[in-house]
Amino acid sequence: MQEAPKGRKERDMCGIVGLLIKDPAKRAALGEWMLPMMVKMGDRGPDSAGLAVFTEPVGASKLKFSLYAGAAGFDWSVLGAQAIAALDASATLLANGNHAIVTTGADAEAFKAWLKQAWPGVHLLSAGRAIDVYKDTGHPKEVTERYGLRSLAGTHLVGHTRMATESAVTPAHAHPFTAGTDFCLVHNGSLSNPYSIRRKLEPMGIAFETDNDTEAACRYLEWRMREGDGLEAALARGFEELDGFYTFLMGTHDKLALVRDAFACKPAIVAETDDYVAISSEFRSLAHLPGVQHAHLFEPKPEELYVWKV
Repeated sequence: MQEAPKGRKERDMCGIVGLLIKDPAKRAALGEWMLPMMVKMGDRGPDSAGLAVFTEPVGASKLKFSLYAGAAGFDWSVLGAQAIAALDASATLLANGNHAIVTTGADAEAFKAWLKQAWPGVHLLSAGRAIDVYKDTGHPKEVTERYGLRSLAGTHLVGHTRMATESAVTPAHAHPFTAGTDFCLVHNGSLSNPYSIRRKLEPMGIAFETDNDTEAACRYLEWRMREGDGLEAALARGFEELDGFYTFLMGTHDKLALVRDAFACKPAIVAETDDYVAISSEFRSLAHLPGVQHAHLFEPKPEELYVWKV
């Protein structure tokens, strides 16, 4: 057998991290506690990294849109001015390198249609009242430093470090994947039937942006929730429909959820205290967390739902 390149141990090597802070007084430390988790998982996924953070929701009449522009030095002020002129006089834009967050009263479909027509080269990463997404190529340490993610505050987050095995190394292929509003998914593993899932969803008008198998799982689960399933019911259906080896970690505006397939060969560990729930592919990325020595530690069981609510 050919030896794997240094730093790439085996095919299933991606890292997932999740953190939900129960104590409101400690939510300002979300980014600080997350950073070592992501950096440690860089050994499992050095190609790209991404993070979805759930913050205090914007007002009921507003939505946030996370955007990515591939060009370094992109002039976000032009896009922001055009959004104000075309969509909403009260729209705001917060730029962070080649990422930006637009907050507007426009609905999701109107914003997506405008962005596609006016700025086809800018990629929409997420939409929702609470979710912000950052993802890019490079080692997780570089990505988190590039966007100053140590300073993030919020209720919970979902992160991923990727070692590409089946699709390109691009920001679009990096996790988290999102669908609908305030929903994201990260994945360690490989699905064997993503194209049958696509063939099921595409006739319903559900469009795909990549050939990544994780996107198929993300759009399937979000579709089930739009059809009326709760998150837990959608995941239960997923056990029947999604074939392969996987550990999925998902975030909604008020929940963090974790599931593993029937064989549970993709690693995961949970540490829970009165202050937080922390999830990772390996314990070493949790070892820095305050009070972890007293945490309830466990390995999630196969085909069992683990859901924590903010």
